[in-house]
Amino acid sequence: MASLKEESRKTAPTWEEVEALRRQVVELQRVSSLGVLAGSVCHELNNALTPILNYAKLGLRNPDPAFSRRAFEKILDGAERATAITGGVLGLARPRADRRSPVDLVRLVEEVLLLIGKDLMKHRVQLELRAEGRPHAKINPAQIQQVLLNLIINARQAMPEGGVVRVKIAPDATGRLSEVSIADSGVGIAPADLRRIFEPFFTTKTGPDETGLGGTGLGLSVCREIVEAHKGRLRAESRPGQGTTFTLRLPACPAPAEKGAA
Repeated sequence: MASLKEESRKTAPTWEEVEALRRQVVELQRVSSLGVLAGSVCHELNNALTPILNYAKLGLRNPDPAFSRRAFEKILDGAERATAITGGVLGLARPRADRRSPVDLVRLVEEVLLLIGKDLMKHRVQLELRAEGRPHAKINPAQIQQVLLNLIINARQAMPEGGVVRVKIAPDATGRLSEVSIADSGVGIAPADLRRIFEPFFTTKTGPDETGLGGTGLGLSVCREIVEAHKGRLRAESRPGQGTTFTLRLPACPAPAEKGAA
């Protein structure tokens, strides 16, 4: 018996080994989200660059100063859009250390939707966005962006024939929490499965979809871990045939003071 206990102590993973595996799982889940964005990002970048090129050519040909100014404004709009797209992707691809700062959740959600919008359109999914005020939370933007991407991809996968994703950002009734909810009009989740969806390796999916995502049972587990590390909560509500709503709750914080403000 003693030898069995000794052998068990020898083979049991150390805390450092468990932590290393945890980080690898989070990293793999992040990379899988980046994979589904590849086509969408290329399409959105093309949409941003096309007017830049066209208005640059027109501005060079037209000597009218008023027209040139309008052309420069259009070029600036396109460049800012392209910067937002690449900035969002770089944030996911090269997340900084776990640095947290006050973040405008409406802006963060808009950046995520900019990246995932083409993928939703491809799968016949309509998007509805509603924001109440400008709730802020002190977060690591790339990590919460990863959570939002995963939840939106899950919502899309729950609607194989298309449907509607409703995203809402608002403060809670107490003002102490900032909430982001993502609701789909999909197939819903059975009560017995709903109780287990955050368990590692538990999944209601039969396997990955055509983009290679889903089926591992790790996505929601990683999302919950990230949210709880931010001292927040992630909950799910669902009824079979009536869709599912995931609500992300994070401790609210004041918006940062603008530079130069008195």
